[in-house]
Amino acid sequence: MKQVICLVALAMFVGMGNAAKAQDLKDLRARPDTSIVDSRTTKPLSIRNVKVPIPELGLSVDYWKHWTKIGFNLNQASFSESWRDGGVNSMAWATTAWHKSEYNRNDFNFTTEFDLRYGVLANQDQRARKNVDRILWDNKLAYKFSSNWSVFTSVSFESIFAPGYENPAAEDRGLINTRFMSPGYLTESLGLEYKPDNTFSLRFGTGSARQTFVLDSDIPPNGQRDGVDTRFGVLPGRTVRNELGFQLLANLDRDLTKNLHIKSRYMLLADYTEVTNPDHRLDVTLTAKVTSFISVTANGTMVYDRTWKPDPDRGAPMQYSQALAMGVLFNFPRQ
Repeated sequence: MKQVICLVALAMFVGMGNAAKAQDLKDLRARPDTSIVDSRTTKPLSIRNVKVPIPELGLSVDYWKHWTKIGFNLNQASFSESWRDGGVNSMAWATTAWHKSEYNRNDFNFTTEFDLRYGVLANQDQRARKNVDRILWDNKLAYKFSSNWSVFTSVSFESIFAPGYENPAAEDRGLINTRFMSPGYLTESLGLEYKPDNTFSLRFGTGSARQTFVLDSDIPPNGQRDGVDTRFGVLPGRTVRNELGFQLLANLDRDLTKNLHIKSRYMLLADYTEVTNPDHRLDVTLTAKVTSFISVTANGTMVYDRTWKPDPDRGAPMQYSQALAMGVLFNFPRQ
């Protein structure tokens, strides 16, 4: 009986404690419209700017791109005196330097390109003579008004490095036919350019002017103009001839295969006074890569110059040259 009374008393004590706790929690429960922050003691909010240090990355946009190629070719052949099939000891070398810089920003494009070539061939018992010689500097500024078409203006310069002789292999070479700036060509052009991709372009220079320079007075006459002997169309006593005409210029520069590259340039210039008899020049270079630095190069050039020794019946002769060589070729940047 005592045990029962003790259990009842313990239960009542626990129940009273729980009731007190429940009452305490009820008093502490906040009403929905009650603020737990005493507005009388709350300080006004203070907001200040905080500078977060940002590291400088040093990034900038470079609108220029540059490409350079430098090559050197050497060919040599020798025969003993007893060699039954005959032959002539010979040596030939040629060097090339090509550079292109291009600036692109929004729809504007500026391109400058140098193409320099010079080579010498020496056969036994003959005087050395050049087998390739060219200076070309082309500059173009264009504004693109559609995906493939642009308005352009350009200036180009062409000439040679060394004198060219009438009979270069003989001991007495004869008269000098050509030399630096005799002739030299400066061509300004304005028109439209079609460029579907970065490997091909076609310029239509509807307003083109060309100045032909012959600065060496010893260059002999090599043609006629209105019945008067001229030097590359330049009249006696003068050093410059001005022409106004139409220019068509096509450039192709692309990889045919992984190791075979073609670069060609075709130029047509028609004087508006002689539209039916324009000048033509075609340069083609095929480069086959053997290793990273060794390559085989084939060059071909065809020229029709209406002022060069024209025949009264057949007109001026077609000129052409061809060369095949192996050598080293350095590309910058590396390809």
